[in-house]
Amino acid sequence: MKASGSKAGESPSQLIDARIEALGDWRGAMLGRLRALIRQADPEVVEEWKWRGVPVWSHDGIICTGETYKSVVKMTFAKGAALADPSGLFNASLEGSTRRAIDFREGDKIDETALKALIRAAVSLNTSKARR
Repeated sequence: MKASGSKAGESPSQLIDARIEALGDWRGAMLGRLRALIRQADPEVVEEWKWRGVPVWSHDGIICTGETYKSVVKMTFAKGAALADPSGLFNASLEGSTRRAIDFREGDKIDETALKALIRAAVSLNTSKARR
């Protein structure tokens, strides 16, 4: 896995580590689990730190972001509207023509198989457009 977009001498991966640790609650645990699933789905993923503190995972373009809010951890897929979602994971930002998101709340179970398939589909979409 590569890293890009370092800030203040720390790599994006270190900044994401720090965010997970600083949250210190279920949101940190959830963000950490989502990050692990992203890495499993795409070992070549690039971790970035953008927009004043948003973890971003890319492969030939943005795959998704991992935002944390008071009551949700939001995983936003940059080109989610173009992805098939046979398991119905997308539950937020459904009205947009480009992005789609999954809001995870405290206690939510992750359908790991479906999520990894969605991540791989996003990577495939990015890599197919990068080859053109």
